[in-house]
Amino acid sequence: MLLFTGCQNTTGTSTATEKEPISISSIKLNTAIQITIYDSQDKSLLDDCLALCDRYELIFSRTNENSELYKLNHRISDSAVSNQTIETQTTPYQVNGTTNTWHISEYLAALLSEGLDITRESDGAFDIAIAPLTSLWDFTAEDPKVPDDAAIQKALPLCSSDGVTIDGQDITLPSDDIQFDVGAIAKGYIADRMKDLLVKKGVKSAIINLGGNVLCIGSKPDGTPFKVGIQKPFADRNETEAVMDITGKSVVSSGIYERCFKQNGKLYHHILNPKTGYPYDNSLISVTIISDQSVDGDALSTTCFALGLEDGLKFAEKKGVQAVLITEDYELHYTDGFQDEINVTDVES
Repeated sequence: MLLFTGCQNTTGTSTATEKEPISISSIKLNTAIQITIYDSQDKSLLDDCLALCDRYELIFSRTNENSELYKLNHRISDSAVSNQTIETQTTPYQVNGTTNTWHISEYLAALLSEGLDITRESDGAFDIAIAPLTSLWDFTAEDPKVPDDAAIQKALPLCSSDGVTIDGQDITLPSDDIQFDVGAIAKGYIADRMKDLLVKKGVKSAIINLGGNVLCIGSKPDGTPFKVGIQKPFADRNETEAVMDITGKSVVSSGIYERCFKQNGKLYHHILNPKTGYPYDNSLISVTIISDQSVDGDALSTTCFALGLEDGLKFAEKKGVQAVLITEDYELHYTDGFQDEINVTDVES
């Protein structure tokens, strides 16, 4: 989770030319989101962002039966659907009547391509074809429980995107059992599209926060960086481990404290290992990625967590992003050059 500190005027006074930022909050994508614009008073831009979020949710949701991804996962085809736009496309269709090649929207194709790239680069430590497994674990239930091991073992052979290919907007699936879960990358992709919308409308100072996926447009109106804090795992939401100066970057965190429960004294969290069927247990409790594109930060925060401390840091450096990984002893581990590129202040405990 990312927190903002010092984003507002804290002097208690304001000049005649200063205007309060405009902001909107809502529950979207199964999380709390907030968009704040500092250099415009056009509130229609906020409504446009929420509408964009709704349209993409109708494409990327794994559980919404009306979404395009749900229909692809369950092989629901409409041969009459063609030439659709983001506002109307909700159904993939089979190509030339074949059973294994499907035409999908350019947006779903772009997101799945991003996920497949990371899946292959990480040798499957991160795999978007994990839906047969994630559908067994319900971390939002009133009384969540560990799934039956037999069900987990049955799902494991299905959790591989090996053989999946995407050519333009046509995706070929080698098996009827393959199902995708893009929850680890969709919020980042949507945040990037919101940024595109706002920048096109002339916005130069704003913050997009999709459930802790933070994307900064420019800096504060006075030219100083935004202050983004990394939440201290398992602590109050206002407690931070470090505070970073961020201008025009995305900051995304993944941690075991976000969605978790205890059973028989053992903690189970939502970052699942597609090779074992159970949560990763590798001494990490949090990974934060700072990148230009939020979709990259989204995918890499989960991937670097999956890879563990040493390999996670190496993978982040290979991908050209900055990262801070927190181990269970609450020590912060930075990628090479982190402090040279980003001003960061560790918060004393």
